[in-house]
Amino acid sequence: MLTEASKQQIAPILGRVPSGVFIFVAASEAGQRTGLLASWVQQASFDPPQLTVAVNKSRYLNEWLKPGSAVTLNQIKKGDGVLFKHFGKGFEPDVDAFHGVDVVLSENGLPLLTAAMASMEGHVVSSMDAGDHVIYLVGITSATAHQNTAELEPFVHVRKNGFNY
Repeated sequence: MLTEASKQQIAPILGRVPSGVFIFVAASEAGQRTGLLASWVQQASFDPPQLTVAVNKSRYLNEWLKPGSAVTLNQIKKGDGVLFKHFGKGFEPDVDAFHGVDVVLSENGLPLLTAAMASMEGHVVSSMDAGDHVIYLVGITSATAHQNTAELEPFVHVRKNGFNY
């Protein structure tokens, strides 16, 4: 257990670890689909291409994510306020998270957000407990650039405090 003094020392440094901002999309076995703003996404492997995605344990999406579950990750560009705002509020399981958002269906049947900088399709390989989050290892099977990614910067999140969003 960390002391309050340790937390005060660690917080501003830990918060400066940058991570990508994506809309993480998944579906339940019953076919419900949703997307959530994921701000802890990191590349984990070159070969095979894999990413890690951390999801707060309080999110119902954790019940949907099992090894083999199809997912998409939609990369937000720097300066995007539309997707960030839309998905940042969160959705209940019975609400259409994609209402009013332009999408095309991926090969795995999940939405790719055309306003995103780019999208990646994949599946959950494994997961691990990480305190107040679950970390999912996602194998990437294909990717689509919706815009010229060479001309854009990805949205990168850096926090002031490493102990909260």
